[in-house]
Amino acid sequence: MNRIIDFHTHRLDAAAALIAVDPRQFNPQPGQFYSVGFHPWHDVDTLTDSDFALLEQCASHPQVLAIGETGLDRIRGARLDIQIPVFVRHLLLAHQLGLPVVVHNVRATQDLLTCRHQAHLDDVPLAIHGVRGNAHVARTLLDAGCYLSFGPVFNPEALLATPPDRILLETDDCPVSIDEVAARVAAALGQTAAQVTTTAAGNARRLLQLP
Repeated sequence: MNRIIDFHTHRLDAAAALIAVDPRQFNPQPGQFYSVGFHPWHDVDTLTDSDFALLEQCASHPQVLAIGETGLDRIRGARLDIQIPVFVRHLLLAHQLGLPVVVHNVRATQDLLTCRHQAHLDDVPLAIHGVRGNAHVARTLLDAGCYLSFGPVFNPEALLATPPDRILLETDDCPVSIDEVAARVAAALGQTAAQVTTTAAGNARRLLQLP
């Protein structure tokens, strides 16, 4: 059974993880799983059709289980009107390949959901990574069918508002182990780390369509 516990990390040597990489740095290693996408911080205003062709090529690799990290950021990166079409192209590719999308969301919740709806892509599964917003933001995303991925820092009220079958765990780029993340989430939920790990791994397996 393939078991992914850390749903989103940038550490290339991470075990039991979904490793997020830019297509231009995609170099798959045996036994690893990946998501590929253009991060909204990383020069999305200079992307070319060749870059998107490379993304599509990488996304078709059997070790790629999701598209992303991609998304929208109102604080950092290119203007939102530049970020939006890039995000939509990721959604379209995910729809084409039947993959979920790992989403970067900074103060852009409604923008993300509006983009997906206006592009008629409401069926594309979204996993919002690094959720730190409040319970209202969490419920808005949950009502839209999103999974929520929690890292070392999170709002306990948002976590408590999230049904067990939508919770994912991640380390992102933090120097904290996934076991520590599980322990922090478990403490907030009043569960054991083993319970939280089992739940999150099962959710990841279902979302990523792993056997």
